[in-house]
Amino acid sequence: MQASPSTIVQAYDRLAAEGVIAPRQGSGFYVTGRALPPLALADATTPAARAIDPFWVSRQSLDSDPTVLKPGCGWLPTEWMPNAALRKAFRAVARRENVILSEYGSTRGAIRLRRFLTAQFAEEGLEISPDQVLLTGSGTQAVDLICRLLLRRGDTVLVDDPCYFNFQALLRAHEIRIIGVPYTATGPDIEAFERIVLHEKPHLYLTNSVLHNPTGAMVSPQTAFRLLNTASAAGLLIVEDDIFADFETIPSPRLAVMDGLDHVIRVGSFSKTLSASVRCGYISARKDLIDGLIDLQVATSFGGPSPVITEVISDVLEGGSYRKHMLEIQRHLEKSRKTVIHKLEMLGICPWVVPKGGFYLWGRLPDGQDSTQIALRSLDDKIIHAPGNVFSVSQSASSFMRFNVTQCMDEKIFHSLENILTGRR
Repeated sequence: MQASPSTIVQAYDRLAAEGVIAPRQGSGFYVTGRALPPLALADATTPAARAIDPFWVSRQSLDSDPTVLKPGCGWLPTEWMPNAALRKAFRAVARRENVILSEYGSTRGAIRLRRFLTAQFAEEGLEISPDQVLLTGSGTQAVDLICRLLLRRGDTVLVDDPCYFNFQALLRAHEIRIIGVPYTATGPDIEAFERIVLHEKPHLYLTNSVLHNPTGAMVSPQTAFRLLNTASAAGLLIVEDDIFADFETIPSPRLAVMDGLDHVIRVGSFSKTLSASVRCGYISARKDLIDGLIDLQVATSFGGPSPVITEVISDVLEGGSYRKHMLEIQRHLEKSRKTVIHKLEMLGICPWVVPKGGFYLWGRLPDGQDSTQIALRSLDDKIIHAPGNVFSVSQSASSFMRFNVTQCMDEKIFHSLENILTGRR
């Protein structure tokens, strides 16, 4: 057929990934002749295996009763949120024209909120039009739409190792091949990143560049520069999840700002800063990508997010109290971070880096301690931890645990950890 061996190998690999053919050692490839089984995202069966599954922390945190302590969860306590401002906004929106209360959202989402976002981006140095912003149902849906548009089953995507566990869960749902890039205190290991891009030809790189989840680290300007150069040379798109942007006390460079959205897609949401109940996300990207994403969102959601939700969010953001709210949050976080670091260090748990903002600490456990086992044993004390390997593609983070400093105010958490670490229980 005058095709190169490498082309044939890639074709067979794709067919095998899709379940159409199956390899037999020393014999060849054979057509399976069976229908594809239902998608199984979580195939772990033992309690220990479930503890290191990317879905585990989410399931435990979302389904637990209010009496359970959640130092492993990914949100602020209810009392930290701007509840009074949200109630005021809901009352104001309820009095507006009926069309807001009863009709679908437009395909791009409310122009008012998109203009607010572009003005915010302009302050950072990213000059784009509102037409380059698409509002979505949530930050997770934003990433899901990008995956639906740009990826096909068996494609390769790079993520940080460790990375936000739901990146892995979402990519599993799309049956994507995931490759982890070792993460350092200044961003991804750039030499490993360049090597992987050269040999694996990935389609996307999915990352937090600011207040990285779970480590709290920041990408240095030098790493960001080489990252963007590599992406440009390889035609690789970077999805920059900027959900923690407003937790920064001193804004740092963004990949989207440095790149101008040529090879970067920026996503975010308001779940961490305003409300996880009033959900809305956004995508900012090149116009050609936005056009495709609009059609996809119409096909899957029939338009943008609820006009009620976008009006409420806009009212809070423009009401004058939001900046004060975030300044207060930043002050509370700095105090909580220092307190929790001190208490953890008393137990021999040291921060991998001391974050410059946000609410996560990536803690290294004392020698020989396994965070998965600690997390499982802590369930008996009604405490939900986030063990390191739920974040790690390579399963190399068993000696780490992610702590949410805002959810670590109860002394029971530290007493429980002490008892487990010292073998008293």
